[in-house]
Amino acid sequence: MQATYQSVEEMLAQLRPSYPIYCFRPAEFERMARRFQDGFPGKVLYATKCNPHPGVLDTLYRAGIRNFDTASLAEIALVSERFEDAASYFHHPVKSPASISSAYMVFGVRNFTIDHSNELDKVIRETDGGRDVGVQVRMATEDGYATYNLSAKFGAEPEEAVRLLKRVAAEGLTPGLSFHVGSQCAHPEAYGKALKTAGEVIAQAGVEIDSLNVGGGFPAHYVGHDVPPIEDFLAEIRSAYAELDLPDNVVLMCEPGRAMVAEGCTMLVQVHLRKDNQVYVNDGVYGSLFEVRECNLSPPARAIRLDGPVSNDTAEFTLFGPTCDSVDVLPNTMTLPADVREGDWIEIGQVGAYSNAVATKFNGFQAETFVAITENTKRWAVA
Repeated sequence: MQATYQSVEEMLAQLRPSYPIYCFRPAEFERMARRFQDGFPGKVLYATKCNPHPGVLDTLYRAGIRNFDTASLAEIALVSERFEDAASYFHHPVKSPASISSAYMVFGVRNFTIDHSNELDKVIRETDGGRDVGVQVRMATEDGYATYNLSAKFGAEPEEAVRLLKRVAAEGLTPGLSFHVGSQCAHPEAYGKALKTAGEVIAQAGVEIDSLNVGGGFPAHYVGHDVPPIEDFLAEIRSAYAELDLPDNVVLMCEPGRAMVAEGCTMLVQVHLRKDNQVYVNDGVYGSLFEVRECNLSPPARAIRLDGPVSNDTAEFTLFGPTCDSVDVLPNTMTLPADVREGDWIEIGQVGAYSNAVATKFNGFQAETFVAITENTKRWAVA
């Protein structure tokens, strides 16, 4: 359980930390979870990989999330052992035989995803024929709408998806269809196009599916990333899904990750050195800020000084992380008070997604402290 503070300033006044700190806003996690559950016309699964911290999972569970998109046996164990009434969906398209067997036999998982006939063979073999198993065939989607094109790695082309759906049904398993438009998708119409293709695949396969999964990809706001509100994406999905006119017993699913948790966490780092317009801080791209560099993001930020005000004048600064190499640098400059100095803290926003989940211990640096903040998330200059 994280220590709880009313504000970041209160936490700083008490701890005076020289180490990086994750600042969770549970109210923000809950708000986004309910936003998806209220607006999505089906079952909402949280993409566990995005942030598997127990504090995040517990908060989403309190907000009503009972279904989790899991990609490994470790994630399945985390969810299953934490929540007795939660369901794990093993939606990684490529799995080891041992992980399939353990998921099925030990944790009672009954829902799997495949995008290749050999993967279907594994599921059938490791689940004693799979007669009580649901298998979603993952379909590839068109590129060009998202930061990460996940169909470059996963997804069967429509013609192959048709064949796989037919085989799933013929083998006596329960067929479903899924897709993923890519991570940080900025265009609602990507879901509409993918749903139209999904309808064509279902019609050509001529089988009765029990689920249609639109995946994740819902975007978060970053500086300079002009993305529509989540409601626009959900409206597009509702409209495009209605046009398919599928039977009422088909379960529509989604797997939000980033959009559900990005705004619910900020990262507090401390300035350890300033060189002209270069600022050296105690976390970086090998740690919590990996995706900032990988996706060329510009998260909002503010400087905090406890022993006096910071300047109203601003300047552009390059931020370097703590490791002993030149790779550890953020891709874009950050607007900070012109007088930012050693000892100041910088609170970096929008880091609830793919931060602690992907952080390494390279060079001996690791952010290990998590606190809960009860005040609302500050959206500093997010546009």
